[in-house]
Formats: sequence, C-alpha cells, structure tokens
Amino acid sequence: MTFHEHDVVVLTEDLPATGLRRGDVGTVVHVHERSAYEVEFTSATGDTIALLPLIASQLRAAAATDVIAVRSA
Repeated sequence: MTFHEHDVVVLTEDLPATGLRRGDVGTVVHVHERSAYEVEFTSATGDTIALLPLIASQLRAAAATDVIAVRSA
C-alpha cells in the first residue's frame, strides 16, 4: 500500500525498542523513496512519543471501523 503525507496509519507490529505496540496510531509526516515513511506517534495531549522511519509492511491505513483506545506507556 502507498501512503501520503498526513495519512493516519496504524502500526502492524510491536516495536519494543520504541515502546510502540501493534495498533498504535500515527501520522505520516514525510514520504521517502521506495515505500518508506517518516511516521509521528503522539500522546493524547499531542506530545511526540516517537518519530521514526517505517516501511509499508509495518503500517496499514486507519479504517472507519477502527476504535481509538488509550493506554499508558
């Protein structure tokens, strides 16, 4: 799948080194060549938790049927 800047995406795998988990929601802030994306993950108050490069297979598009939940880091 191809994503564009400002797309809302969902992480498809845990990333233990960053504290991110499968299902966490982020925003594409930059599109790199070869299906790589810079994605920002924020807290509920808007603070950046992580800003990292990911590949398309680590992401999926957010769906209208997704429910946003809150968890503590």
